[in-house]
Amino acid sequence: MARETHETVPQLELESVIGFNGRVPTGLNVHPDGEHLVYPLGCTIIIQALRNRKQEFLHGHTNNVSYVTVSRSGQYIASGQVTFMGFKADIIIWDYPKREIHARLTLHKAKVEALAFSPNDLYLVSLGGQDDGSVVVWNVAKGEAVCGSPASAPSAGNCLTVKFSNNNDDIFITAGSSTLRVWDLDLPNRKIHPTECQTGQLKRIVTCLEVSDDDSFFFCGTSSGDILTVNLKTKLLNSCAPQKKKFSQGVTALKTLKTGDMLVGSGDGVVSLCKGTPFKAIKKVELVGGVTSISLRGQGHQFFAGSDAAQIYRFNYAEFKEELVGTCHNEAVYDISFPFGTSELFATCSKNDIRVWHSDTCKELLRITVPNMTCHAVELMQDGKSIISAWNDGKIRVFTPESGKLIYAINNAHSMGVTAIAATTDCKKIISGGGEGQVRVWEIGKGFQRLIEAMKEHKSSVSCIKVKRNNTECVTASSDGTCIIWDLVRFVRNHMVLSNTLFRCVCYHTEEFQIITSGSDRKIGYWEVFDGSPIRELEGSLSGSINGMDISPDGTHFVTGGDDKLVKVWGYNEGEVTHVGIGHSGSITRIKVCPNARSIISISADGAILRWKYPLLS
Repeated sequence: MARETHETVPQLELESVIGFNGRVPTGLNVHPDGEHLVYPLGCTIIIQALRNRKQEFLHGHTNNVSYVTVSRSGQYIASGQVTFMGFKADIIIWDYPKREIHARLTLHKAKVEALAFSPNDLYLVSLGGQDDGSVVVWNVAKGEAVCGSPASAPSAGNCLTVKFSNNNDDIFITAGSSTLRVWDLDLPNRKIHPTECQTGQLKRIVTCLEVSDDDSFFFCGTSSGDILTVNLKTKLLNSCAPQKKKFSQGVTALKTLKTGDMLVGSGDGVVSLCKGTPFKAIKKVELVGGVTSISLRGQGHQFFAGSDAAQIYRFNYAEFKEELVGTCHNEAVYDISFPFGTSELFATCSKNDIRVWHSDTCKELLRITVPNMTCHAVELMQDGKSIISAWNDGKIRVFTPESGKLIYAINNAHSMGVTAIAATTDCKKIISGGGEGQVRVWEIGKGFQRLIEAMKEHKSSVSCIKVKRNNTECVTASSDGTCIIWDLVRFVRNHMVLSNTLFRCVCYHTEEFQIITSGSDRKIGYWEVFDGSPIRELEGSLSGSINGMDISPDGTHFVTGGDDKLVKVWGYNEGEVTHVGIGHSGSITRIKVCPNARSIISISADGAILRWKYPLLS
């Protein structure tokens, strides 16, 4: 299945995405039309309607987006990306009404640090990252470079942020580590001239900039938690405040309001409303995660804040109370599980937490947090009374699905962390796999959990467990290159499947006479359950391992996903790819067809959860 042939294979329709990269500075933008949010996730830009949460996607970057900005008129969006050392990092200017690429700009190396549009959309100024160190002015209409220059003096540090003046297309400011410059654009000579701002003895790392409406002053938020006010005309430092109560963990976002007040976001997650230049906070709200963006809607009667814990909040200026409007995982997602026979909800797990989502609205219904632990696998019990989960501290934790309360934990279930988990259909047994390769069967009942059997055949961690419907047999896949079919009555090995691979996933066919496996060798293997003999092998991917696999409820198709970031739908008997889904920007870790076969849900290492329309209505 070569990349070249994707054009001939129909594409899956992406219905919705749960995800937001909150670590991108000023990544969350309210579009000037007041109706949409614009924000990055991996190498995608998401445009989400505020009213009905409908999403559109801009695909074009080849690696993670590092900066997003929207022009004042709303006609253009500009986004920059990171790339590998020695390679050029693209900037894309998007035509917002057409939702397509207007221009692709390639000059900077390794990373685009920051971008800013001039007030009348004439120019875009871009900063390269620390391996590049240049500032470039681009003509937006023509999509070509006007001129460039090293961003900071040789003796100064890296430039981190850039901002245009509010009323002049020829003046912009750059700032960073011990560097603060105002630039004048000399268009006839295609040059930019910097003027160093005089800050005296003050040495600061400037992380964000904001210019007053009338261009008389500009404000610099610093990593040491104070704000510098600089006169834009004289380039002289006016004040440095607050003197005493500095903003904890640095100022990370600034926005001036029409009233002259200032919104300040800081690294400890506090959004403050400050009066005048002493920057005394008169109102404060604490969010989860450090604040990375603040964006006004309209005149600022409403504004949105984004945090590095991937949360999106809405504020009304009058009440100054936060309302959580978007949330998602901010670490890799490892597993996904549906309740038995229903597609309305699903659970996902990640570092620190398990979350339960409503499928249609993508709303988070429940969050179970276990700090500083990683949940490797999660499953919703068939009776709907509990959520079982596998954790890296060697515990199996079981929670209630409504409140998320811990019902019980099995301590020391595995010595090297619990890596896989499954339950029997009668909800009386849990089968767990560990990092040391053991498969253990636990009997559970009211008020007791006991180990019935430990089966020691795998030499390396167990990656996936599937149980037969009649509970007499299960299959386990391991990264030691074996899949073992176990007898769950006598607790012995029935058959072993060997292959030169690290197995990542295994599935029973719906009729349970065959299993399919896949892993790091990119091959999809079909095997007889009866005697473990191979039936056939398919080439599953051109690059990277296959980490997730699931069979449709009717058994006619199966889906795969892996390090090539593609979702593929296969005909089970034909062994051919029927559809491809392009949208992930991290490796796909697991994938599931929902029980009513309406959609496919895939999860990835960048924290994203994508829902695709299932293309074959059964």
